[in-house]
Amino acid sequence: MKYDWLLLAQKLQSIAQAGLTYSENPYDISRYEQLLQLTTEILHHYTGAEMDKIAGLITSEKGYLTPKVDVRGVVFRGDKILMVKEKIDGLWSVPGGWADVGLTPFEVAEKEVWEETGLTVKALRLLAVLDKKCHDHPPDLYHVYKFFISCEEKGGFLTSGLETSEVGFFRQDDLPPLSKSRITMEQLNMLYEYKNDPDKETKCD
Repeated sequence: MKYDWLLLAQKLQSIAQAGLTYSENPYDISRYEQLLQLTTEILHHYTGAEMDKIAGLITSEKGYLTPKVDVRGVVFRGDKILMVKEKIDGLWSVPGGWADVGLTPFEVAEKEVWEETGLTVKALRLLAVLDKKCHDHPPDLYHVYKFFISCEEKGGFLTSGLETSEVGFFRQDDLPPLSKSRITMEQLNMLYEYKNDPDKETKCD
């Protein structure tokens, strides 16, 4: 399995956080706090992220730890797929982001596409639910599930958003440099398979 150390650190964090949530014994609480410290050190060693940043992310999580959900809206115009250039790294992905509390996955997909591209869309179908650790992404501090949702273009005008600097439609053989923390070439090829075969079954890792 890729990045065994990362999976180990995430499991340690999950155990420690659940223990801190439900334990009342002060000795157990101290042990769980030590586990979180070990988690921070492992993540720092293997990702190079600053200790303070990692500790802040870990301590901001409360309650029973669950995977985070990344929702991506998939929009085709003919044989071209809608993509956005991310300001944070200057690379490209399909529009999307973290799921919002209070919104359904379809509502999140529609919202993200509009905010990042200026297009209004209607979400139609869940194409895939992928576990980020099973794919060729760089290491991530979070355990992430990725939802890819097919959307139909309804209106609006292409324009960049707060988090995007460029927007465009691209052919499969002419894709821009990818933001691999958000999407991989394998996943883009999968999305084109769904475009070419609308009856293809939903994929779930």
